[in-house]
Order: sequence, then C-alpha cells, then structure tokens
Amino acid sequence: MNKEEKIEGYELLNLQLKALLSEQNYTLSNLANASSLLWSFLPEQVYTGFYLYNGEKLILGPFQGSVSCVEIIMGKGVCGESAQNRQTIIVENVKKHKNYISCDGRAMSEIVVPMVKDGKLVGVLDLDSSEIGFYDEIDQKYLEEFANILCEMTDFKFFEVG
Repeated sequence: MNKEEKIEGYELLNLQLKALLSEQNYTLSNLANASSLLWSFLPEQVYTGFYLYNGEKLILGPFQGSVSCVEIIMGKGVCGESAQNRQTIIVENVKKHKNYISCDGRAMSEIVVPMVKDGKLVGVLDLDSSEIGFYDEIDQKYLEEFANILCEMTDFKFFEVG
C-alpha cells in the first residue's frame, strides 16, 4: 500500500470507528470491536489490542492475535515505557530493542500508543507486525487519532461485582 492509500485507509478506519462506537460507550465492547477493526485493516499484524491501566500496572485487555503477556509493570517493555512516558513509541526491529518483552516470536516491529482520558492514563493501544519497519509517522498520526476517538467515546468504567 502506498502512502496515499495508507492515509485514505486510516481516514476510513477512523470514520468506521466513530460509527461503530456511536450507539453506546461500553468499555469492553468498544475495545473488543476496536481491536477487531484494526486486525482487519492491518493484515500483517500478529497482535492488535489493549492493555488497561489499573493504577499500578498494565493488564491485558481485549485483543486479536496470539496469547500475550497478562501483566506489564510500568516502564517495562515497550507498552510499560509508552504508558509511563505517555508517548507513542515505534520500534522498527523488536529484536534489537533492549526494553522489549517478547510474547510472540513472530513479532518484528511494534507501535504503542498511550490512551489518556480526562488527563488520566487508561491504557495503551499495542500493535505488533510480522514485518520489520512496518510502522511509520503515518501510522503514528492515525493510530493516535484512533486512540483519541476511542477515549472520547468510551466510558472506561468496569463492572462492579457484589
């Protein structure tokens, strides 16, 4: 896909996300559908999903792909580093990144986007590709927009038991 096709694809993806989330704002439903939407749009992925911040660490949320790490300590791995610094991180080659946590040996590159709602960290959007150097500034721009739409249209409240 060339640069123009990639931009057009992401613009359509973000419009689809807005339409998908317009009727309700349930956290788990929105995250599950968002991960599925990304999985369909980016076929070179081995993982597309979310880690949610519980106030101490990141906990595995809805995703598409192979099994993954369940807990990530703040600052550890690309997800923990992105969450701690609240900055998007693109890793061209995960095999050469010293703070990388390997969950799937097929992953070759990664992008992690922090998700912030009302000034508070709620989690990260994590994508792993089977291709080295898959992600670039276009992916960063539109995935940050994707995460912002999701944060605006999702309540991030969870079920209370008992």
